[in-house]
This record gives sequence, structure tokens and C-alpha cells, in this order.
Amino acid sequence: DGRYDYEIICVNDGSSDGTWDVLCRLSEENNKLKSINLSRNFGQHSALMAGFNYVKGDIVVCLDDDGQNPPEEMFKLVDKLEEGYDVVSAKYKKKRHSAFRNVGAWLSDVMSTHLIDKPRNVDLNSYYATRRYVIDEVIKYKNSYPFVHGLILRITRNMTDVYVTHEKREHGKSGYSMKKLIGLWMNGFTAFSEKPLRFASITGIILSALGFLFGIVIVVRKLLHPEIALGYSSIMATILFLAGIILLFLGLLGEYIGRVYICINNAPQYAIRETNNIDESDRES
Repeated sequence: DGRYDYEIICVNDGSSDGTWDVLCRLSEENNKLKSINLSRNFGQHSALMAGFNYVKGDIVVCLDDDGQNPPEEMFKLVDKLEEGYDVVSAKYKKKRHSAFRNVGAWLSDVMSTHLIDKPRNVDLNSYYATRRYVIDEVIKYKNSYPFVHGLILRITRNMTDVYVTHEKREHGKSGYSMKKLIGLWMNGFTAFSEKPLRFASITGIILSALGFLFGIVIVVRKLLHPEIALGYSSIMATILFLAGIILLFLGLLGEYIGRVYICINNAPQYAIRETNNIDESDRES
């Protein structure tokens, strides 16, 4: 709208449909459009981190490429940001995702609210505007498995949202499969919250207490009524239940340990094959 100078940074996250060729052509036509080609698909949040390392502006707007969020409505976010907020996210009166994606978004919101303390009254979506200092802090995170929303919530909770149109997807389909959504959720709570481990400890304490009380009940009943036969089925059900709980929490603990191991081995967040209109001197150190 003439109030701001701008740059556009497009990150090609390992697509194989000719996207990079289009970005190369557009970058030649407009030197304000900068493009980054990752060596393979690293995931949405790693791609965001790649772009964040090259931004120069005082305000950063994040936008997916699916066409469902109208770019021209970004000034709703930017204008609200000028009221003193650090982050302003899009909010939708009606989401036009598939039922699968809507359920995934709801689960992600529940996880963010309860595990990484997202403000309950704010929808934190993938279309948002934020101040530069927030991005400067976010890119200090150098470990594998970045979860951008979690990093933002570590820095600030001075955020709000505004209603933005959500369009129907015209072409293609979402790249988020169930496997990728589960991976994203695991990133969120294993990298940015110890609450699942605390929950495991509390569950263990509760089950131990219940088991102790149940044992007392069995002993007392046997003393009072010696004719009562010990129940094989109930014993097996109890064993299977407790074994399932133990294996579940061992798996959770293994997720934490595995991610720590990968981070110690310095697995990269992303790898850049080539760029357009970007100098390495632009990169944030």
C-alpha cells in the first residue's frame, strides 16, 4: 500500500513439480523476490527457519503457498501489530480445510494451549505477522526439530489475532499427512515441554497407589472369605493394562532421548542447495 518497502522470501522445500524453475524466473524479473531451494523436504518449520535467517525487514509476515490465505489481507495483521503487539495471527470464521486437517489443527491448538502455554484466547495459525526481534530470537535455536510456534511462545505471549478470509484450496492437496502431523506434535511437546514426562510420573504414582490399595482389598477379602477363588482374568487384565502403560511411557521417554541424541550429533535443520538474489552476507549470524 506504499507505506512499506518490502522483500519476498520464497523457500522451496524439496518440491518436485517445477516450483523452483518458476521461482528462478520470478526472481530474475524482480530482485525483491528472493528464493531458497532446499536440498530435500525438511518440513514446514525447518523451511521457515531457513527463510528467517535471511529476512531484513522490521516486520515479518509468514504465509503458506496454498492460496487459502489472501496475501492482500496481510495489512490487517500489520495494522494490528502497530497497536503494540509482538505477534498477530490470522483467525478464521470458517476454515476451508478438509475434515482431517481441521481435526489436526484442533489437536495442535489443544497441544499448544496445554503443553506450551499458548494464550487460550488466541488462534496461532501459519499466517501471522511478527516483529523482527522475535525472529532474531527464534533463529538462535540451532537444534534439530524446530517448532516455530513453540519458539515464539518462549519469547513472547504479547499476541492477538484478527479475522482473515480463508479461501478454498483451488489446486493440489495439503502436504500434511497423518505421519507428518504426528511428527509435528511430537516436535512440539518433546522439544518445548516437560509436561508429558511429568504426566508420566504422576500416572505412575497414581497407578502404584491404586495397586497398593487393591492389594490390601484382595488380602482382606481373602482373609474374610477364604472360599473366594483368585481371579485369573482380572489378574491378566491388570497385568496387560499396567504393561501397556509402562511401554507407552517408555516409548515417550525414548522419544525424548532419541531427539536429544540427534541434536547432540548436530543434525541440520535444513540444507540449502541454491539461492536467488541472496548474498551470504545477508545471512543472520
